[in-house]
Amino acid sequence: MSIKLNSEAFDDGGLIPVKYTCDGEDISPSLSWSELPDGTSSLALIMDDPDAPGGIWVHWILYNLPPSTDRLDENMARSADVPGGGSQGSNSWNRLGYGGPCPPSGTHRYIFRLYALDTVLDLVSGAEKTDLFQAMEGHVLDQGQLLGLYSR
Repeated sequence: MSIKLNSEAFDDGGLIPVKYTCDGEDISPSLSWSELPDGTSSLALIMDDPDAPGGIWVHWILYNLPPSTDRLDENMARSADVPGGGSQGSNSWNRLGYGGPCPPSGTHRYIFRLYALDTVLDLVSGAEKTDLFQAMEGHVLDQGQLLGLYSR
């Protein structure tokens, strides 16, 4: 992993502020990245919680972001289309866009993964994580990761 993925809201391995959770405003944090590999045709982002009691809980999916994009602003609209290009997928609540951390108990890990792809994916808005992974297969050039923690 050589893509550098960061947030102005929290440090890698740090606590996600309440503002970005179901206990606060439940808005998406800003993210920025650098060091995309040559040949990147699109980007995909997945945020999930591997500590959810019923299995991995998907909080946010974006794909077909243009490689010229180097950031996502705070409080992204929960719509099918991403300003500047790209689409948002369906999270585990079966809603488009971001759904913040909301663990039932304990401290959970929230992993943001950014993928550089060598193609633009043939997916409609609202795709689920399994659809995204299937479409990305064989097209991942590199990835970056950011870890946030939250407990209620």
